[in-house]
Amino acid sequence: MSWVAQTGVAYLAFATLSGWLMVVVVERPEWLSRAGVRAPGRFRQAHIDWILMALILIAVGLAVPELGTVWQVLLVAGTIVNPALFVPMAFRPEVRDHVLFRGVSIASFTAMSLSTVAAAVTAIA
Repeated sequence: MSWVAQTGVAYLAFATLSGWLMVVVVERPEWLSRAGVRAPGRFRQAHIDWILMALILIAVGLAVPELGTVWQVLLVAGTIVNPALFVPMAFRPEVRDHVLFRGVSIASFTAMSLSTVAAAVTAIA
């Protein structure tokens, strides 16, 4: 199994475990408020995105194991960073307007876009 798929399986375990955070969001939202969370819905977005990104890694890792190393690295980086961007927004929703946050977001989305297109081209070629 490719390292991308292996990463995806490990990431899926993490994503599944993040479901416990969803229990806290629903059952004990006051814990989050005390921890400084202002937008707990961002955790739901992260949880769903973590699951989807893990599935992307598994699918691409299994379907296109010959994908170039640069594209593999960009894919894994993008799938990790994209959902992680929801976490700071849970604490400070206004962070999305910060230039560094925007830069990381753009870089991450670009990595995902380029690597998934490269995977498609590699698979079709």
